Amino acid sequence: MARTETTRIKFRRAGCILALAILAVACVSIAGAAQEKKDSGGAPPKGGPAPRTADGHPDLSGVWFPDMRQYAPQAVAAVAEKVPFQPWAAAKIKAMSAAELELARPSVNCAPRGVPGMLLENPYPTQLVQTRDELIQLNELNTNFRVIHTDGRPHTKNPDPTYAGDATAHWEGDTLVIDVIALDERTWNNFIGWFHSDQEHVVERLSRPSENALIYQVTIEDPKVLTAPWTSEPHQWSLHHEDLEEYYCTDNQELEQYKSLTEGAAGK
Repeated sequence: MARTETTRIKFRRAGCILALAILAVACVSIAGAAQEKKDSGGAPPKGGPAPRTADGHPDLSGVWFPDMRQYAPQAVAAVAEKVPFQPWAAAKIKAMSAAELELARPSVNCAPRGVPGMLLENPYPTQLVQTRDELIQLNELNTNFRVIHTDGRPHTKNPDPTYAGDATAHWEGDTLVIDVIALDERTWNNFIGWFHSDQEHVVERLSRPSENALIYQVTIEDPKVLTAPWTSEPHQWSLHHEDLEEYYCTDNQELEQYKSLTEGAAGK
């Protein structure tokens, strides 16, 4: 059965309760398929050395499940506190009400997570397919995908902004470094309002230190919004051997419900 935004809560066993300041409570699932399908109580063993391709690079291919601890509310809040926002940007985010934050969430609007959200804000499994000159990322979430050239080619000249941006990648030892520009300004960098400008520059680093482990780390530069570059903690993903499921975000009543709550609060 396909997953959709309207039926997601039925399929996900874990979720978080989001209390709205306007006396409304919405249940929003943030638990990934890793918890639904695999609940072993801990990370799987590291296994042997990472497989390698014919040219000697680590093979990043596989179906990867995230470490769900990074999506705990405390973890999300701790990360947000360390982002070096310019004062005006920090004030803009702080001024957003709970309802405004919900109305702008990608999952409420059936919008793609974009980059780095395709991994950084994705509690669902991701499949990577590595070829000689490309890394293909397939997200179960919203059935999103992107194709990254890994031959070190330059960026497209004057690229149009897109959700996945204009990406080019090269190897630094056993780490694949992905350089991304031209990111659509409608994407967020976290769940709680981290907007960005047209000057955002994202550098992703992917490595596979062992058979069962994938490490993802991202650095974000944005001279219009941040005072300095921000680098995430390394996030670990674990290898599993299950097919991705069909997951589409469809029109639902959630958006209209939040809008009615906002309008009701404004009328008081």
